[in-house]
Amino acid sequence: MFTKTRFDSLQLPDSIMQGVASLGWECLTEVQRDTIPIARSGQDVIGQARTGSGKTAAFSIPILERCQPTGSLQGLVLAPTRELAQQVAEEMNQLQGDAGLSIMTVYGGTDLEKQAKGLDDGVDLIVGTPGRVMDMSERGHLDLAKIEIFCLDEADRMLDMGFLPDILWILERTTAREQTLLFSATFPQEILDAANEFTNNPEFVMTNEEELDVPPIDLYKISIGRANKLWALGRLLVQMGDDDQCIIFCNTKRMVDLAVQRLQKHKFDVAGLHGDLKQNQRERILDRFREGDVRIVAATDVAARGIDIDGITLVVNYDVPSDIDSFIHRIGRTGRIGRHGEAWSLVSKDDAPQMGKIIATYNLDVQETNAPDLPEGVERDPVRKQDDFGENADVYGFVSIRLGAGTEQLGSPLQIASWFEQHLRCDALAIGDVRFEGDSTVVAIHSSKLGLAMKAIQMHPFGSLKVDAQVL
Repeated sequence: MFTKTRFDSLQLPDSIMQGVASLGWECLTEVQRDTIPIARSGQDVIGQARTGSGKTAAFSIPILERCQPTGSLQGLVLAPTRELAQQVAEEMNQLQGDAGLSIMTVYGGTDLEKQAKGLDDGVDLIVGTPGRVMDMSERGHLDLAKIEIFCLDEADRMLDMGFLPDILWILERTTAREQTLLFSATFPQEILDAANEFTNNPEFVMTNEEELDVPPIDLYKISIGRANKLWALGRLLVQMGDDDQCIIFCNTKRMVDLAVQRLQKHKFDVAGLHGDLKQNQRERILDRFREGDVRIVAATDVAARGIDIDGITLVVNYDVPSDIDSFIHRIGRTGRIGRHGEAWSLVSKDDAPQMGKIIATYNLDVQETNAPDLPEGVERDPVRKQDDFGENADVYGFVSIRLGAGTEQLGSPLQIASWFEQHLRCDALAIGDVRFEGDSTVVAIHSSKLGLAMKAIQMHPFGSLKVDAQVL
């Protein structure tokens, strides 16, 4: 990832060199080497780079060099999440050395009046999330027309989160913008189309060739609703042999606690690792894990750093990681010293875009499959499977079912809808469109009523006709 090009060969301002030295950096990464000279020349840049490639410094150094400590807004960096905005702002503050720039974060979930006062007092550079930047602009605390240099970080993740209209709204109002920098790990067509609209003869920097070491293990994914992730996890855990060990990865400390609580309720011996544990508690759990006294650990990414245990044969991504590179670090916990290893990801409908991006970024061979069958001698699921129709629902929460009869047997759409209202004792709004397809009928039912609807169809005839039903 690092090159032989040194920072001191770039002739950067003394303040930035001071910041670079404080971070202990000497040589540039590939994306820094390829981006910084182009961006310093004033050209627009579209860069392909993953988290962990050094891209924050690649766009920060040209922005910091261009801005002056005047108290008037000159630069804007947009990030998809408040956590990333905080990280970017922190690195920018370190990199600026003693330049004296006022760098402010603007994101939701914090005191709005305090942020408004900070903006009114004057700021040189903003790192923010789209929603709060729009809000502050509409309230008159942030003048987008002053911005000269704009950077969009993790554009593909922004697209996944539905921020593209907000970004275009912001860009339309940056009328004084002279330079645009855009970074993304992947480039869906929507990103390329938008980039063509708001960049001017951009230089493309493609430095995504550096590869992480993907371990030689078997990769699987199960498409499953969140309500049944615990059921699928139980199916995986009962496959473990006496010498097997497992790490279950969750994205939050709260989810680790919930996973441990629920698994222990279902008689699994499991321990949890996350940042709220005291160091001695963490070390005690790790010692038990190494000794094999505990064979299953649920952990966050941060807490699992440094776990190097050869006996781990199973990794489960209960949550798909939001940071792409974390996936490789997670699955690298298994398959050590020639042992067989498996990594399973439990993928809900909401997780699917991120999982697709991970697979595409690393060109991974991930086999889609169902939860494994119960092993011989195990007659009952450790965790009961629930009815979960949320994965089949459209954006309004409706799920379509197909009835094995047409209009001649069932009557008009109004009669069919009335039948469901009567037997479900529900509001008419819970019944959606009714349409006929040949000898069958498709009815949209709100997911909250679908279980009742399927039972009603089994128990009650339509007139004198018993009808089969299938969830689509």
